Amino acid sequence: MQKPGVQLLSLWFASILLIANISAGSAADWPGWRGPNRDDLCAETGLLKDWPKDGPPLVRKASGLGEGYSTIAISGDHIFTIGQRGPTSFVVALKLADGSHEWTVKLGQSGDPGGYAGPRGAPTVDGDLLYALGQYGDLGCFETATGKERWHKNLEKDFGGSAPNWGYAESPLVDGNKVVFTPGGSKGAIVALDKNTGADLWRSRDFTDSAQYSSLVPAQIGGVRQYIQLTGRSVVGVQAADGKLLWRASRRGDVAVIPTPIYRDGYVYVTSGYGVGDNLFQISESRGKFSVKELYSNKVMVNHHGGAILVGDYVYGYSDGKGWTCQDFKTGQARWQDKEKLGKGCLAYADGHLYLRHEDGPGTVALIEASPAGYKEHGRFNPPFRSDKNSWTHPVISGGKLYLRDQDVLLCYDVKAK
Repeated sequence: MQKPGVQLLSLWFASILLIANISAGSAADWPGWRGPNRDDLCAETGLLKDWPKDGPPLVRKASGLGEGYSTIAISGDHIFTIGQRGPTSFVVALKLADGSHEWTVKLGQSGDPGGYAGPRGAPTVDGDLLYALGQYGDLGCFETATGKERWHKNLEKDFGGSAPNWGYAESPLVDGNKVVFTPGGSKGAIVALDKNTGADLWRSRDFTDSAQYSSLVPAQIGGVRQYIQLTGRSVVGVQAADGKLLWRASRRGDVAVIPTPIYRDGYVYVTSGYGVGDNLFQISESRGKFSVKELYSNKVMVNHHGGAILVGDYVYGYSDGKGWTCQDFKTGQARWQDKEKLGKGCLAYADGHLYLRHEDGPGTVALIEASPAGYKEHGRFNPPFRSDKNSWTHPVISGGKLYLRDQDVLLCYDVKAK
């Protein structure tokens, strides 16, 4: 029989192992757009700091994903994404171990709004359910194990929304018992449904902007749970409980407003392309009322659609006309900008490094330090099986692997340090 001290030590050690296992499992999952916290920050460590001459080893190739620009979601032992073939858009589930197909289920209409074929947004996984939005507003809830449809809505027919020029590109947000998204329009720009049944919960009736392409971000400000959204006219926060408009900053976009807002500690950062640039707002609460103060507005980060990432005190992304950029989050000043080494594209972060993906030509992928000291590259490669479309799909790092989708094909690379 163990002594009490030994028993306590054993329990402590077991609890540490349990916490470690939970943390490891959480780090490996990438349940939707920009990861668990919608910030494109992968929490994993122990990854390659330098790539071999020809890039990290290619582990496997999966195909049959169809046309489209949707990135992937990873949960448990499955990968999920959205594509289209013929008249139908669909959700597909792949086995994580080998990339083989587990199931495929119809989502809705296919097509090429604005001249670009296929769905744009990422699926969102929440436990045993998955939520996916197609380019024509088809929103479906499916069981992750079988693909069985639980419920289906259409953002235009059911909520009076109006798709922007290039179709709906938002990735649904799941928060608590709600799935939340942005049909846009006079009946309320943002809608929340019961995630299990699809029943209406609320609409943001005092916020009625048209939909753009950005995805919602959850935040806790002044003790109030809220959802932040960026449109062509506004940056807003609506109350999670009932959709009430809590605060609004007027901000006019141009042509298309795409990147997801960044939130930290009462500050909201937004950027968009077509010459508009970036802004930082401070959100304050006093006696139940919220106020907004703009801290800066400039053109350091004119980000079209590749996204921006906050790492420490610095924002990284590609700025049109200026190149890859590191910007001070609080002041808005550029620490460095480089347009010579790699062209315009999207990015992701893991273990002190940024994974850059050039949108054009061979779709070059580069590894650089996430550092305000300058653009310091640690390897690059050109993925095989390149399509003739722009490589706009964002990279995903999960479980020591780098995933790159290019239309019908998904490539998996081993980026774990040996």
